[in-house]
Amino acid sequence: MNRFLVTVILLGCSNVFMTFAWYGHLKNMSHRPWFFAAIASWGIALFEYMLQVPANRIGYNVMSVGQLKILQEAITLSVFVPFSLWYLGEKPSLDYLWAGLCLLGAVFFIFRAKLVGV
Repeated sequence: MNRFLVTVILLGCSNVFMTFAWYGHLKNMSHRPWFFAAIASWGIALFEYMLQVPANRIGYNVMSVGQLKILQEAITLSVFVPFSLWYLGEKPSLDYLWAGLCLLGAVFFIFRAKLVGV
């Protein structure tokens, strides 16, 4: 399978774990002390790192570090927005759209040479 695609899939999966580790406790552990939420988040984050580290190692063979980082941020927002709307019940706003467009611009500029041959 294409290394770029494997990187995207692994980063997407790792972001699901990361999003639950960082924000999932806001819904289902808000009644518990923060310490318990931190311990649970660390446990979830272990699975995130088991996917994120190989993704970055594979991706670094076909992308620069800057490209990996921008790709990671775009994937993060792609996972976070549905999570915040459906799981946490946040109200949708145009700010999500504008933030997404800014990240798409960042993706375009960081991958511009590969996309348009500049």
